[in-house]
Amino acid sequence: MKVAGGLGLLVALALAGPALAAEDAPWRFDVYNELMSPYCPGRSLNDCPSGQAEELREWIGAQEDAGRPRAEVVDQLYRLYGDGMRSAPRVQGWGLAAYLIPVVGTLVVGGVIALFLRRQTAAPVEAAPAAPEPLDPELERLLDEELRGGRP
Repeated sequence: MKVAGGLGLLVALALAGPALAAEDAPWRFDVYNELMSPYCPGRSLNDCPSGQAEELREWIGAQEDAGRPRAEVVDQLYRLYGDGMRSAPRVQGWGLAAYLIPVVGTLVVGGVIALFLRRQTAAPVEAAPAAPEPLDPELERLLDEELRGGRP
């Protein structure tokens, strides 16, 4: 019975360990990679070699060391530098269009392709050729005569 209780405690600690470590892990490095640099267009804050980006990274680290929450620091950066620091658009307002347009476009194009393929594979059933009408008896006689070499 003691073994089962000890085993349960070990499992609980093993599951709680990563969660506890995540709380203590520095978040500044995640922020460096998630935010775009206002000084190097198209580059993350982590990849920007500019001296100004280095100062901004140091400021973010100082904010973390001072105990400020990550969300508060990131919100302050968005207020200072604008939404250009976002690596992806917001999922609201006009930013929502960046997520919806590809989905809607894919559905529309898929529907058009499906309709086209359905029409191409559903070929119309062609009617069997009609039997030729019989020739006029006089015309048949003349034709037979001509085929025999002009002899009656």
